Amino acid sequence: MKKVRHGKIVEIVEKYDVETQEELAAYLKEAGFDVTQATVSRDIRELKLSKVPAGDGRQKYVVLRQDDGRLGDKYIRILKDGFVSMDMAQNILVIRTVSGMAMAVAAAVDALKFKEIVGSIAGDDTVMVAVRTVEDTKALMERLRGMLE
Repeated sequence: MKKVRHGKIVEIVEKYDVETQEELAAYLKEAGFDVTQATVSRDIRELKLSKVPAGDGRQKYVVLRQDDGRLGDKYIRILKDGFVSMDMAQNILVIRTVSGMAMAVAAAVDALKFKEIVGSIAGDDTVMVAVRTVEDTKALMERLRGMLE
């Protein structure tokens, strides 16, 4: 039952911007899982969900997909080390990096598995990130700014 519930939690946080444990519990109850706040709290810890900026000053839970729980921090560190600036052109996010760091920054962005991102291409000091919509691009820029602070 726990494995099925964990699968549903991952599905929910990938589909919705879930900001609180109470919100997650409500989605789970809607899906037929009878859970307490304590159970949801334990599940969040076990799944190693992280909160990231979701835009408009809000935060949301995300699943950082990797084998090693510390990789999420490494990806963020790579972003911080290589980042110079970012700008958008419609649904394309352009990230300027330190010379020679674009491939590492692109790999870090891809590894974070943001649902808004379709894919990325890296040169020497520039990463072009294809994003689903203009609104998603704006939200993604906010999330990245939050991670870079």
